[in-house]
Amino acid sequence: MSDPTTPAPTSSGISRRGLFGLAGAGVVGLGVGAAVDRFALPATASAQENTAVYPFFGEHQSGIVTPAQDRLHFASYDVADISRDELVELLQDWSAAAALMTQGEQAGKFGAVNGNYDAPPDDTGEALGLPASGLTITFGFGPTLFQAADGTDRFGIAGRRPAALVDLPHFPADMLQDALSGGDLCIQACSDDPQVAVHAIRNLSRIAFGRANIRWSQLGFGRTSSTTKAQQTPRNLFGFKDGTANIKAEDTGVVDDQVWASGGDGAAWMAGGSYLVSRKIRMTIETWDRTSLREQEAVIGRTKGEGAPYSGGTEFSEPDFSATGQGGAPLIAQDAHVRLSHPDQNSGAQLLRRGYNFVDGNDDLGRLNAGLFFIAYQRDPREQFIPIQMNLAKNDAMNEYIRHVGSAVFAVPPGARQGGYVGETLFG
Repeated sequence: MSDPTTPAPTSSGISRRGLFGLAGAGVVGLGVGAAVDRFALPATASAQENTAVYPFFGEHQSGIVTPAQDRLHFASYDVADISRDELVELLQDWSAAAALMTQGEQAGKFGAVNGNYDAPPDDTGEALGLPASGLTITFGFGPTLFQAADGTDRFGIAGRRPAALVDLPHFPADMLQDALSGGDLCIQACSDDPQVAVHAIRNLSRIAFGRANIRWSQLGFGRTSSTTKAQQTPRNLFGFKDGTANIKAEDTGVVDDQVWASGGDGAAWMAGGSYLVSRKIRMTIETWDRTSLREQEAVIGRTKGEGAPYSGGTEFSEPDFSATGQGGAPLIAQDAHVRLSHPDQNSGAQLLRRGYNFVDGNDDLGRLNAGLFFIAYQRDPREQFIPIQMNLAKNDAMNEYIRHVGSAVFAVPPGARQGGYVGETLFG
């Protein structure tokens, strides 16, 4: 973590650019939140509302091992032609607002209605009266923040780019769109209330005015993974349980080994952070819906109802890849998704998944523009996501029904210290 003697930023430290555009974006160092993010704190709200509140400050950023919420608003940003100091001020302003919003407060010092009547409000106001609803806000840094595509070291940090923050290779059958890929910065806002998540991204984008703009964004609903053992396994838009074998927060040894970066990994400032890979995966829903149940289950390698592996048992039974049926054929096919994604087939590599379903209306042929917005956290994409995805891209029977159209990778720094800001370990 950063030097604890570093002065904490205050409202007077918010950039003039931010104040001019926003009439005061927020206040840093209000002492909100604490420690780790695995346990919800009670908030004042009706019994029918989600009262979960997660801390913003702590060793790790919230929104990684936090119990996966039901709604997502994810945004990738391109940073404008600004100085290093202005970039730091943006991160300070963002952290100030995030520390408030994650506690169910308004984004700025005066909020939506208590500021100067002749100036834009500090907060857009659509979350007034709503609880935090488990809101977490997680920040990440893309490869192009460290070095632009033309090789420019805009902020003097090219030498501090972690070796693990690699540009993802082109995988077989990728159909990536530039408008849905990449970015200098990212923000992941998760909540159990979609309006709360949208409010977070809207206000952080407003705060960034003149300093960063949205490159692409994605709304998600219906989580497609469980990150704690108390959560039931959800279903994706193919109708199958998704993320049965996902890493769980309670498995602290696995989390430490597979999710959190270490100072010994080569970038000391990333200790306690992680690496986020996002992939927008379009599902050919109409083709899948005309496929027999037998073939659907064979493609996945699990039953559609129980979610049990084809080798037998219940949902959480370990797949037996040696089991055979009539004629000696394996019960779980060689190209079944569950086989190819299993740690035993990938040198023990695992991912902590936090994906979401999406439906972005229809395309020009009247087909649902729908699928999975895949999010995975890991200690090193070179050893985890890249080899796993290469194996899937080359061999997975599911490739007949999906195509990857968006892609990005980000270094997610450790959590901010009380009164500090996310990214202070890099810039401080």
